[in-house]
Amino acid sequence: MLDGLRQFIADIVSPDAQADRAFDDGGYRLAATALLVHVVSLDGEPTPAEKRKLHSLIESRFQLDPGTADRLIASAMRVEGEAVDLYHFTSVIMRSVNEEGRLRIVEMMWELVYADGQVSEFEDNVVWRAADLLGISSRDRIDLKHRVAEKQAELPKGPWGTADAAI
Repeated sequence: MLDGLRQFIADIVSPDAQADRAFDDGGYRLAATALLVHVVSLDGEPTPAEKRKLHSLIESRFQLDPGTADRLIASAMRVEGEAVDLYHFTSVIMRSVNEEGRLRIVEMMWELVYADGQVSEFEDNVVWRAADLLGISSRDRIDLKHRVAEKQAELPKGPWGTADAAI
């Protein structure tokens, strides 16, 4: 399921990214990125729009250059592939990130869910579970979902999918 995304990352990232795997109190970026990788992989092979959106979110929200973002995503793919549940990632985030930051992470998850223009039950459920583990209220989670959906509906459509031109 993730083979295409893994190959995409492997083409641009060296194996030295293994050093980025450690979870410590500062590992919230890796944990958040692993959640995002999980979301983008839920409905099968990530689309080009989803891949671009993932990179865009990581670069802009974490203020990373493209190479560092690539290494972070590659590391997150490895740890996400080894994880048995979402708690491993959400617990790191809970220790390191305030409520405003956790809200932004849930918003990023919704942005990825809507990147391909379709919301599956699996995606909706994973965001719900992650938001719950991150201490985000149902009201805030739903508000974020509606806000992202409205922004997505307002964006122009590109040749590769919904709002692809705005990525």
